[in-house]
Amino acid sequence: MTLTNNHLVIMAGGVGSRFWPMSTHECPKQFIDVLGVGRSLLQLTYDRFKTIVPPENVWIVTNANYTELVEKQLPEVPKENVLSEPCRRNTAPCIAYVSWRIKKLNAKANIVVTPSDHIVTNPEEFRRIVVNCLQFTAETDAIVTLGIKPNRPETGYGYIQADLTTSSARNREIFRVDQFREKPNLETAERYIKQSNFFWNAGIFVWSVSTIVNAFRIYEPGIARIFERIIDQLGTASEQQIINEVYGECENISVDYAIMEKAEEIFVCPADFGWSDLGTWGSLLLQSKRDLYGNAAIGQNIHLYDTKNTIVHATEEKMVVVQGLDGYIVAEKDNVLLVCRMSEEQRIKQFSEES
Repeated sequence: MTLTNNHLVIMAGGVGSRFWPMSTHECPKQFIDVLGVGRSLLQLTYDRFKTIVPPENVWIVTNANYTELVEKQLPEVPKENVLSEPCRRNTAPCIAYVSWRIKKLNAKANIVVTPSDHIVTNPEEFRRIVVNCLQFTAETDAIVTLGIKPNRPETGYGYIQADLTTSSARNREIFRVDQFREKPNLETAERYIKQSNFFWNAGIFVWSVSTIVNAFRIYEPGIARIFERIIDQLGTASEQQIINEVYGECENISVDYAIMEKAEEIFVCPADFGWSDLGTWGSLLLQSKRDLYGNAAIGQNIHLYDTKNTIVHATEEKMVVVQGLDGYIVAEKDNVLLVCRMSEEQRIKQFSEES
């Protein structure tokens, strides 16, 4: 498969407020070495696609406050490929902006869109799945979303209900989507995972640029008209100025509501490559290397005694001693120390706003 038409879009504008104090408005979680491996989540996302997409075809869409952070962490990506959103407008305007920008450059482009703050523990299988989906979207007018095989009744994710009775004629690993389901309550989630045709919605999409632009024209004509109107200025010196002027006119809507739940040619590729969206400290604990007592220690000099099911994140070279905790989050960053019950972690956003 030729790489020249493959493009990668990384959405990197989030603020990661549930990971406070490690993640702050000034430096959100996607720019942090959350796992203690020497690479930020953004860099790890970029690394996963190195053999699939050349650096000149990588696009990062981020908030205006973070463009310098992106450029510093990914010097391989051309600066003109770092697109700056002047205000937060959810994923549909973000994807529309970069899609029209890519379309002007290459009308045959084939695109993968991914969040910047997820982790994948089996990158080889991930790459195999992505290449498979890119081949499918290059030959069809299909939109493909990756569906993660669930291993627990998770209430924090949306679900995709697939029609597994017959696979696509072109690809036996890809199936039609019956419908998207909202984040369920526990009882509903338990029912979903007993059925083989429900998958977590990872928010990773694959499509050709012509397919996604046409989908916007049909299902979100208001957003499409804005970018049609300014297409001559995209890729020029006046791009940022015109984006600053018109971006706020875009409807504040997710691509799931805007396109995915309305479009006809929607497919899912069920996958299992050790995925997590790292939305909470609890999910980081699940994805981290743990000791015999279920603890994860991320940092150089952390000592745990009589402690279990606890995550300690302290990477700023201090000695940390924890004794007698069960089911806690201990996190230290920039002179802020958080000690919080894991069961109360939904309150962390509140704590950060009051600090």
